[in-house]
Amino acid sequence: MICKIRKWELSDAKDLATVLSNRKIQDNLRDGLPYPYLEKDGIDFISSMLSANEDETFAFAITLDDKVIGSIGVFRQQNIHRQTAELGYYIGEEYWGNGIMTDAVKQICEYVFKHSDILRIYAEPFAYNTASCRVLEKSGFQYEGTLRNNAVKNGKVIDMKMYSLLKELP
Repeated sequence: MICKIRKWELSDAKDLATVLSNRKIQDNLRDGLPYPYLEKDGIDFISSMLSANEDETFAFAITLDDKVIGSIGVFRQQNIHRQTAELGYYIGEEYWGNGIMTDAVKQICEYVFKHSDILRIYAEPFAYNTASCRVLEKSGFQYEGTLRNNAVKNGKVIDMKMYSLLKELP
């Protein structure tokens, strides 16, 4: 299965709401998302991504046969980290384990390195999310270490792992 990443459209809100109204997905994301996730929530998110500074926020829908099945974004950091960006992503549960997310991660990293001055893209998956760690490894990211007791999710103190991909300089 080959996916495509593309800019968000407001009409994607319904598919986005379907994907995010799943506890298994939300349990692997940062807090702050409503549950259940409604079409209106999708419209609000998509609107904010479309109005964001395109040099700081690289946000795309992940599509399969032009149907939105997930989200991927790279977000520029600030100050001395201004050429560093954080990667975040998710896809619908029924698409897990098919290499789709690895393909999407490769696509967005290639895009960001080509269209910006970003030098380093990093991701911090929860340590227990072995599938997400594997996506990063298959996408060329290097494991840099474990961030011990780095988050509280669902009332539990958890570790996170740090991965990064560096832009190849000439």
